[in-house]
Amino acid sequence: MFHLFSSLKNSSTQGQLHQNRTTGMWMGAASMAGSWVAAGPTIASFMFVWAMIQQYCPQAVLRFFKKYWRRLMNYFHPYIQISIHEFAGERLKRSEAFIAIESYLSKNSSNTAKRLKAEIGKDSTNLVFSMDDHEKVTDEFQGVKVWWVLNRTGSSTKPDNSYPSPDKRYYTLTFHKKHRSLITEPYLKYVLSEGKEIRVRNRQRKLFTNGSGGRWSYSHTMWSHIVFEHPATFDTLAMEAEKKQEIMDDLQTFTSSKDFYARIGKAWKRGYLLYGPPGTGKSTMIAAMANLLNYDIYDLELTAVKNNTELRKLLIETTSKSIIVIEDIDCSLDLTGQRKKKEEKLKDDEKEKPSKESSNKEDESSSKVTLSGLLNFIDGIWSACGGERLIVFTTNYVEKLDPALIRTGRMDKHIELSYCSFESFLVLAKNYLNLETHPLFDQIKELIEDVNITPADVAENLMPKSPKDDLEKRIHKLIQTLQEAKEAAIVEESQEANTAESTTTYLQSQTEGEGSSSS
Repeated sequence: MFHLFSSLKNSSTQGQLHQNRTTGMWMGAASMAGSWVAAGPTIASFMFVWAMIQQYCPQAVLRFFKKYWRRLMNYFHPYIQISIHEFAGERLKRSEAFIAIESYLSKNSSNTAKRLKAEIGKDSTNLVFSMDDHEKVTDEFQGVKVWWVLNRTGSSTKPDNSYPSPDKRYYTLTFHKKHRSLITEPYLKYVLSEGKEIRVRNRQRKLFTNGSGGRWSYSHTMWSHIVFEHPATFDTLAMEAEKKQEIMDDLQTFTSSKDFYARIGKAWKRGYLLYGPPGTGKSTMIAAMANLLNYDIYDLELTAVKNNTELRKLLIETTSKSIIVIEDIDCSLDLTGQRKKKEEKLKDDEKEKPSKESSNKEDESSSKVTLSGLLNFIDGIWSACGGERLIVFTTNYVEKLDPALIRTGRMDKHIELSYCSFESFLVLAKNYLNLETHPLFDQIKELIEDVNITPADVAENLMPKSPKDDLEKRIHKLIQTLQEAKEAAIVEESQEANTAESTTTYLQSQTEGEGSSSS
């Protein structure tokens, strides 16, 4: 019984203490609120006086007050902030520091951040996470805590012109001022170094293309991309082994020649001209080059570029370790004398059917890229921004190109991709038939040396079209195609010979007729 009364007494005492503490907390809060209410008029008076000082006080005195006011505020707020902008000042290219920090923070943001962005990683199976806008992440270095915030300012809407949007992104790093030397030197160096290594490890090769419209902003670049997944390699390329090895040696020498290019005072870039009939593997060659060097590809569509200024912006946004490709350059733009003829034709059409509105639409939609603008793109001053880049042109008709466009120094190496040889056929047979030798290969060798057939046509004949298409059937199909091509070539050659003979006979008769009439 005694224990029961003791328990009741203790519980009653604890309840009284809890009630007293609760009452004290409420009284303290009420007292604090009362203090703030009492301080309200004082704060309002101070703000009024400060506004009057700013308006009527001389600038020298005002600077004096601001100096000590800043010191007072720094005393009560001992934290330092560093901002790293994605596009610093008037630069047209993303900040390397911003990119490195973005890669570094992606490593631990998935563990601490509450709002994340996710995308497919390098292996195409796992997601890679990064900070969302206005998200805060805590990091620690040598026992010191710092805070990172990804900020975005301005409107997220796209502009209607080519001027930069006010929408900007930047990271803010916050830390205590007593750790200034530790953060500004070792920590930031560590972040940049680690971020670059993470970026290399997670790097996916990309295939870029430029769109029409010319819209460019700080948050929307002029290039869009997909993951580059083309399987072509030099091993599967239908080409003579000696020529293939020569190209590979040239490419690998280029990638290891950074110091050499710097020593001779030349931009670290190299031009390749791939020419030959359609279907000879020019695009496949570019894919094999990218896979060999682990480079990105920028597929530049010249007809979508409005003018030389936009072409220069596209060049600035390309990265190092990349191949800039302009395919079928002879068809991309009127770069030689056709532009003047086209302009004269437009003027004649305007005289016959005047329509100012339609003329303006035509001018807006057509590209104004000139030959001089393209030449500056290849080897002008702006071409030196960045480094380790290949510029590749392809054409079916090399004779149509302006000599200034393909001279040495712009297109340093000219590579002819011609019709399929027997050595090229052996590569295709290995790829498509998994054969290195066959009794019918001798017959194919005799035929393929007498006809002009592209590697694409040979590959099409070796491609299975149904489950019943076995190896023998595909080989015989290729032989039949080669025989038909040989017969067609003989007929065409005979027709050309007959035409030439008829022309010669006609000219002789005309000459004899003129001679008899004169006599």
